[in-house]
Amino acid sequence: MSPTAENVLAAGARLAAEAARFTALGWMRGTSGNLSEVVTRDPLRLAVTASGLDKGELAASDVAVVGPGGGPVTVDGIEPLTPSAEAGLHARVAALTGADSIMHVHTLNSVVAGHHWPGGVRLRDIETLKGIGRLAHDDEVIIPVIANSQDMAELGDRFEAAYDPATPAVIVASHGLYTWAPTPLRARHITECVDWLLAYRIATR
Repeated sequence: MSPTAENVLAAGARLAAEAARFTALGWMRGTSGNLSEVVTRDPLRLAVTASGLDKGELAASDVAVVGPGGGPVTVDGIEPLTPSAEAGLHARVAALTGADSIMHVHTLNSVVAGHHWPGGVRLRDIETLKGIGRLAHDDEVIIPVIANSQDMAELGDRFEAAYDPATPAVIVASHGLYTWAPTPLRARHITECVDWLLAYRIATR
């Protein structure tokens, strides 16, 4: 089933609200970062925040619809906008993980943590791990760190190689953080918890 304009605009409204929250936290400075939501699975179509826009001032219509490779797809009733260059990675994450919401933010903690621990950020025995679906005690969690690339196919391959189904986050070195979940609300909560965990790890290194 192909997406409808109603589907896309509903997703756009949810993404705009989440983007405004993240911008207020300083996690989407300038026009950085991008959020997405799957609007159909067969064929795979995602609504992705459009490129070059202030993420704190998005309207429901400020999304581009993309396919599995991140390229734009026409939907009747939706003005075609330019998708983020990273839309291809969003589609790859959605396809691999089964998640319907993907968040990409530029938190300072994720970049600093990726710098200190390029092999992955190890965490354990911290209550906030429950916020990302892991155990508070006796559960070693590693947030993967992958090298950055401007080639989304290459970056997607790196993500797939590092992907751990039990850990809904990955750091792109010198870039930012990706998280994913079944809904934007859950993805937001995971993003907030991961950033806190990374701040804790940096502070106690």
